[in-house]
Amino acid sequence: MATAVEYSKEQMTMLAARLHLDAPRRLELEDIPIPEPGPDHVLVKVEAAGVCLSDVHLIDGTLTPLFLKGDVVTLGHEVAGTVHALGPDVTAAKVGDRVLLQAGEIRGGATFTRGVDYDGGWAEYTLARVDTLVPIPDELPFEQACFIPDAVSTPWAAINVSGEVKAGDAVGVWGVGGLGAHGVQLLRLVGAAPIIAVDPLPAARERALEFGADFAFDPADPDLRAKVFAASGTGLSAAFDFAGVAAVREQAVTCLAPHGRLVLVGLTDKPITITHGTAFSFFQQQLRGHYGSGPEHVTQLVKLQRLGRVDFTRSVSAVLPLADAAKAVHALEAKEGNPIRLVLKP
Repeated sequence: MATAVEYSKEQMTMLAARLHLDAPRRLELEDIPIPEPGPDHVLVKVEAAGVCLSDVHLIDGTLTPLFLKGDVVTLGHEVAGTVHALGPDVTAAKVGDRVLLQAGEIRGGATFTRGVDYDGGWAEYTLARVDTLVPIPDELPFEQACFIPDAVSTPWAAINVSGEVKAGDAVGVWGVGGLGAHGVQLLRLVGAAPIIAVDPLPAARERALEFGADFAFDPADPDLRAKVFAASGTGLSAAFDFAGVAAVREQAVTCLAPHGRLVLVGLTDKPITITHGTAFSFFQQQLRGHYGSGPEHVTQLVKLQRLGRVDFTRSVSAVLPLADAAKAVHALEAKEGNPIRLVLKP
């Protein structure tokens, strides 16, 4: 049987930040009914939810949900909180469990993304299928746990799966924002050397060095390619575009070593251009797309955090109330304060 939850009359609704996809797209704060968990689901009281550039792209129309039923969705795919109520016959979780939520779930062989294809965590409560719950230790703050899915797990999967980075590989990181900053830290963890960060913002380049990069260069430097080859010796075994900018991709390709691979992590709908196609083929270089991560990457990172191998204390740039969701989106889009992760707290 479902665990009963008693709500007062005032608690029958909750605040949620909802994206309306009918033109013009708009983000609105609304009071909506608190959902009830069905079979294999739990109701989670949201304690923290990350604000991602993907959320910005959903609002501005660059991204569109593939599987959403209807034209309204509660945003938020980076979520942490406590289990508040159990659906019928759920035994794999208990009320009060501290958890983060996987950023999506598999249905019928397709990947559905939380906060995109179904309601996410920019709300006081959210539903989660029980197999998407990841227990977190008491010492891991919700504000740091929430963005492990995506902001940390996406670069982790890109490095280990799509990038196939090995210890001693020379690597480049273009864009040291929410994904790239964690990418630098994780590349250091797996032994990449040297790690070369590229970002137009001086503060971002400084941050890259603090997070473990060996070099940090300005993409506008006309001698960038020469500096990359001087630092790496033979060029980059792997380059990561965490910015999602067409010009970044063209520049990164020129810095690859023979058999080097460019991994596209940042999202853009712009064309991909390889200017020197013959050289690209002659040196047997590769272009690899990347999206998201697997459930195992999130659990690996929670374990690594628990053992002190990774540190997310520097990643929380600001914590804002849920009511300020629109302000957080604007701040991220405008790069106010050069944020790594902005977090909403209901």
